[in-house]
Amino acid sequence: MGLLARLRKEWFIVGIVLVILSAKLQPSFGVKGGPLRPEVTIAYIAVSIIFFNSGLSLKTEELTSALLHVRLHLFVQSFTLIFFPLAVWLLLQLLQLSSIDQWLLRGLQTVSCMPPPVSSAVILTKAVGGNEAAAIFNSAFGSFLGIVVTPVLLLLFLGSSSSVPFSSIFSQLFMTVVVPLILGQVCRGFLRDFLERRKPPFGAISSAVLLMIIYTTFCDTFSNPNIELDAVSLLLVVFIIFSIQISFMLLTFSMSTRSRSGFSPADTVAIMFCSTHKSLTLGIPMLKIVFEGYEHLSLISVPLLIYHPAQILLGSVLVPTIRNWMTSQQKVGKSTNLQPV
Repeated sequence: MGLLARLRKEWFIVGIVLVILSAKLQPSFGVKGGPLRPEVTIAYIAVSIIFFNSGLSLKTEELTSALLHVRLHLFVQSFTLIFFPLAVWLLLQLLQLSSIDQWLLRGLQTVSCMPPPVSSAVILTKAVGGNEAAAIFNSAFGSFLGIVVTPVLLLLFLGSSSSVPFSSIFSQLFMTVVVPLILGQVCRGFLRDFLERRKPPFGAISSAVLLMIIYTTFCDTFSNPNIELDAVSLLLVVFIIFSIQISFMLLTFSMSTRSRSGFSPADTVAIMFCSTHKSLTLGIPMLKIVFEGYEHLSLISVPLLIYHPAQILLGSVLVPTIRNWMTSQQKVGKSTNLQPV
């Protein structure tokens, strides 16, 4: 693949780098009260667009086939929204003793509180040939759960309620997340045929808006002279993120392939990706709402910005290996079923 084709394929990751550089060069444009007016255009309009777009693109009719696989759903959601945050919290009790920037460590905790993404886990599950319907259901259902659960987890683990009123957080979440999602689903009911025929680039639209949110977040950071990003801490956080992803993928694989688990190889694939991936599209807007006014918001956001490309990179590298494993397991299952009793 040529360089231009690679850049076109990875345009979002390139975009993250460019908007951060732009924020560094001209932070005054996107700061609160600046020409871009992010307190209105980002906090309300941009976030609402992302969730309206999610509601419009979400194919709820595809989820019905996976609805009854309750055991799988319980596994994924409890691992993602209960075990994951608790495990990272325990890890951070040890890392507090290290020299890693404390705001980056808080950022690792925010990553753990995020719901699964709507896209990457589904795409990778499909690439392997796993249970795509289950991946779609858990990504969508986890996103809806995350609207309520993620802010609660953030407040519980990071204690921002002392500076941000709990009621105002949920009122803003309701107006900028829940209402646009519902409106998107209602509009989809009327526009389903048109959307299926034209297939608008929903993912690209959300990603473009998300770049605006990332830009204004870093404008706030670079306009504050008291904030510095420690390079050593950043490298250690990257290492920790990859370690967490690999460890949790191995853990979910081990748990879902036990003889009494009741999961098929295709189920295991969906479980591995949905349980360990975290949503950047939902996460950044939620952080913007919950930690509005925090001078260290961008440092808290950095681990999530790293986690997103890391999960896609690691998942893509593992696709051939996981596909070979699943194919071999399915062949073993078929040969066992064909043996005479």
